[in-house]
Parts: sequence; structure tokens; C-alpha cells
Amino acid sequence: MRFSMERLDEKTIENLKEKARRARADTLIMTYIAKSGHPGGSLSSMEIFLTVYSFANFDPKNPDDPDRDRFVISHGHTSPGVYATLVQLGAMDREEVLSSFRHVSSIYEGHVTRGLPGIDWTTGNLGQGLSAGLGLALATRYNKKDYHVFVMMSDAEQNKGQVAEARRVAVKYKVSNLTVVIDYNDAQISGKASEIMPVNIKEEYKAAGWEIYEANGHDFADLYEKIKMAVEDGKPSVVIAHTVMGKGVSFMEDQVKYHGRPLKEDELQKALEELGVKEDLERFKKIRSSLPIKRHKPLHKEYEVNIDPGEPFVYEEEMDGRGAAGKAILDIVKRNPDVPIAAADCDLLESVRLNWLAQDFPDRIIEAGVAEQNAATVAGAMSTEGVITIFGDFGVFAVDETFNNQRLNAMNHTNLKIVATHCGTNVGEDGKTHHALFYAAGPAAWFGFHVIVPSDANQTDRAVRYMLSRYGNFLLAVGRSKLKPIRKEDGKLFYDKDYTFDPRKVDVIRSRGNDITIVAMGSVVPFAVEAADKVGANMLAIACPLDFDVTSAAAHLDGKKVLLVEDHAWLGLGAILAYRMMKAGIHPASFKHIAIEDFTESGSWKDIYKLHGFDVEGIAKAAMEL
Repeated sequence: MRFSMERLDEKTIENLKEKARRARADTLIMTYIAKSGHPGGSLSSMEIFLTVYSFANFDPKNPDDPDRDRFVISHGHTSPGVYATLVQLGAMDREEVLSSFRHVSSIYEGHVTRGLPGIDWTTGNLGQGLSAGLGLALATRYNKKDYHVFVMMSDAEQNKGQVAEARRVAVKYKVSNLTVVIDYNDAQISGKASEIMPVNIKEEYKAAGWEIYEANGHDFADLYEKIKMAVEDGKPSVVIAHTVMGKGVSFMEDQVKYHGRPLKEDELQKALEELGVKEDLERFKKIRSSLPIKRHKPLHKEYEVNIDPGEPFVYEEEMDGRGAAGKAILDIVKRNPDVPIAAADCDLLESVRLNWLAQDFPDRIIEAGVAEQNAATVAGAMSTEGVITIFGDFGVFAVDETFNNQRLNAMNHTNLKIVATHCGTNVGEDGKTHHALFYAAGPAAWFGFHVIVPSDANQTDRAVRYMLSRYGNFLLAVGRSKLKPIRKEDGKLFYDKDYTFDPRKVDVIRSRGNDITIVAMGSVVPFAVEAADKVGANMLAIACPLDFDVTSAAAHLDGKKVLLVEDHAWLGLGAILAYRMMKAGIHPASFKHIAIEDFTESGSWKDIYKLHGFDVEGIAKAAMEL
């Protein structure tokens, strides 16, 4: 039961104090053995960790119980304190933790990792933990579970703007199953937090509408009482726990130099003597020296996705990709009323065509306002809890502005479906600030993400149904404008009702057996097809720049004059195709690349396409010059 005791009795408090003493020693030992780590903050958070994990709904012997409470350690660098706590509670093996902490072969990394017992979000970049906890908490509205989310944070990261974004959304949606505990030790790497960047933590949470509690962060009775009150008050609540950096070791207390520095051997011996702990350090050193240099086992957690993707819509006339995506999403939600599917929006419902979903299913929308970074993390965290989650946004925000949030989503092996609209210069008049030019190159750094850049509305429809029916991270990149559907030489639809989406496939739109091959991606494909027809060239379309099998198109590339066209920065599909061909031993006779090489102008997208050679005439001219 969650914080079920009215108050802590003396026996329980003494037991917790003993665990804290041993956990402090283990924290110092593991960072010493690893020769790196963050002991100071780990010691100041120790009573917080022990109180939360001991009295939340969490069974160390059954850490994957789907009904357990969830835990986010936003200040992930305090991993030594977290691991030492979980060792004391029986969720982790002491010898393994102390000897292998921060070793390349170890699952006990320098910052906490999702998939370990009691850890529900991989953290390291400060300021994202509250958003992640908020996402986990909001997921219960769709997965119908009854867990509580505890987010443990540092004081310094309260300076982050994303924390303020998350606070507002929590209050807007009256999130009652979320409790934050802040380690307020007034210390960070460079000195006192209150001097480096003053933040009135209490008043900022109060202004946002949170319930505020304060506690002595080293007093188990006081901590328990305040956290229990926060858990039971039915509001987004924060406990500000006043602590001391390096607590428990006299010479470490209130000394910021121990924030990220392990103890030297003489310091460690002195600290262990103070803590009343004797340990054979050589034993752990010996075990560590024998550890293999290899990757540790993956900690990825997934769930089975069971949805009816429905029958694809067929578009015979011009249609925009964002509209096709919006219609497919709504259709899937209608067909799967009992499957938790939700979307996060940033004040762009109509622009990204999630307005149709909002009209018919308003409860399926989390409206985060103009606060993309929080929304991206909330959406990612929601998606780990059985909720198929869509994040709709302009490409420049979905990729560029939230780059690191999506990178952390990738590390957490989420099940996020990003619908990025207005990609490339196809957004036209909005100009250089809104031209999303890295929608393929950017996600290449989010390892494991799948990028889909459809050629028309028909392929977009199939791609949406494909990505929503599979676990994994996907980014669908479409433009804003209406485009003609791609057709075969006989005039029939290329992506017809019998077409099956395959991310590894290179679509051969035209095969003429000559020595010129045009390759294109996304919004320029319709123009490239016309150009290929004009000059009699072969025509290939690649929808998945990170997944395609180049060998399947070798006959149209090897020894051919290849022209690659993309409405993307030059480090996009062209760079990937060149690399893949070289690696596969495919050698074109010549290779030319038309892409964006500088920030471009504000104007109609058709004029921009003409200016940069993306129109039919420009592509045909470039092909003939090969």
C-alpha cells in the first residue's frame, strides 16, 4: 500500500537510518571503484530516495508489476544514491553494483536508465524529468491504471524553462497522481545554486497552482509526513526537501567540490570510518578488473500493439500529406475505440490536421500550448505506458526545437509517432525560420527512429497505418501543400489500394533501362516523375531515408548517371544514398545532388522550388546535364 502508515514509528525510523548509513557507504565505494561519479548529491538525496521507494507501491522482488508506482529521477547523475538505495531494498545485487558501476559492460550506467528496477525514465539532461513524470501520470487517463508517479529532482534544474512548461500543464489537467520531491541542497557544480541563478522555487510552484510542502530532507519522519500529504491531497504537489550536500560525512558536507568528484583512497577510508563501515575494497577492484569489454545487455521495454489499421483511403485528386495523415489517424481511432491512442499538440491543431481528431474525440488530445519541449517529452513518456502517442507539430519544431527531447525519447525506447508537417521549403512564405531542412538528417542521430517521407497522400495514408500498428519511434515528414498523386505510365495510381508499405523498399516509379536515373524523396517526387517522363529517365522514390535497402535498386544505380533531388538540407538523403552505394559496392557513372545549401527565402513554395531547381524544368535540365 502507498504511504499507508499514519506516521513512522521509532523502529521503522531506526531501520531506515541504518539503510541510509549503509547506502551512503556503498555510494562512496562504487564511485571510488569507478573513479568517477557524483557522490555529493547522492548523499543529500539519500533520505528522499529511501522514503519514496520504501513507502510507494513498489515491490523490489516484483519491480515490473504493471500496477506499481512509477519513478523518475530527474537529477539522473545521482545514480549512485539510487542504486545504493535499491541495493538496500533488495532490488539490485550489491556486489554487481559496487564493482561494475560505470563500466562499459555494466547496466549500472553513470546516469539512471529505464529498464532497471525502480527506474521508469532514462535521465541525464537536467530539466526533463518533470515532463516525463507528467507524461507517465497523464497516461493513466488512457490506460486506466491506478499508479502514482514520483519525480525526484534537484534544485538547480528548477531554473530550466521546460520545468515551468510542465508545471502549467499539470495544473491545467488537474493531475492528481503526480508528486515531486526536490532535493534543495543549494549546491551545484559551480557553487551555491542560489547565487549561480536565483530561483524562488516555492513561489514559482505556488504561482503555477501547485500545492507546496516543505520538509527537513534528512528527517525520515518529517519527509514521510509531507510526502504522504502530497500523495493524498488530490493535486499536483511538490515537497521541497531542505538538505545538505554530502550529508553524513563531515568533510563532505556543504562542499560543492564533491558534486562530481569521487573520494580519494585516504578520504574514502576516513569517510567509511565515520560511517562505521569496514569493507574489502580490493575485492571490488579485482572483480572490476576482470569485467569484459563488451556492450551490456539491452534494457529495452516494449508492449504488444494490437490495432486494426483499417482500409486505406484512396486519393485520385490533389491532396496534402498533412490532411491525409489527419484523416488516417481519425479513422484508426474510430476503428479502435478501446485502444488507448492520444495526441499531444502545441497550439497547431488545425495546421497539423489533428483538429478532426479533436472534434470527434476531444479527450484524446493533450493541448500543451506553445511549449514544444515539454510536449515532446510528455508524449514520449506517455507512449511507454501502453498509450500509442502522436506528437503533431511543424517540422522545424518537431525536429529542430525538440532535438534533445526526441534524442532522450529514443534512449528511452519509446513508442512515439511524430507527425511533422510543413517540412522543407514547401512551407514557402513562412520563410527561413520555418523551413524545416533536417527532418531526415536530424533523426539519424536519434538511433532507432524510423523516418518516413511519403511521395503523395496515398503513400502517406499507408505509412500512418503502418507506423501506428507497430511498436517503435517514427517520424512522418510531410509538406504543407497539396500535391498530385503519383501515377504509373498508364495513368493508374502507383500507390493504389493494393499497395503495401515497406520501409526497406525503393519504389521504382519509372524503369526505362537507360543510363539516367532520377532519385527523389517527399514533396519533390511528383515533379521528379514529370521530369523523368520529359527526359525519358528512370525514376526512383525513397520514402524511408534511414531504412531503405539500396541493393534492391542496384540495377538502376550501378553504372548510371544518378540525380538525387530533395527538399532538404544537403546532408540528407543524398549523403545517405552516396554512403550506402559506396558501402554496397554500387558505383554510379556520375552523381549530382540538388538540395538546399543555405537558409532560403520567404515566398511561394512554387517560386522557391523554381529558384532551387526542384520544379519540373529544373530537374529535367539537371538530368540532361549529367
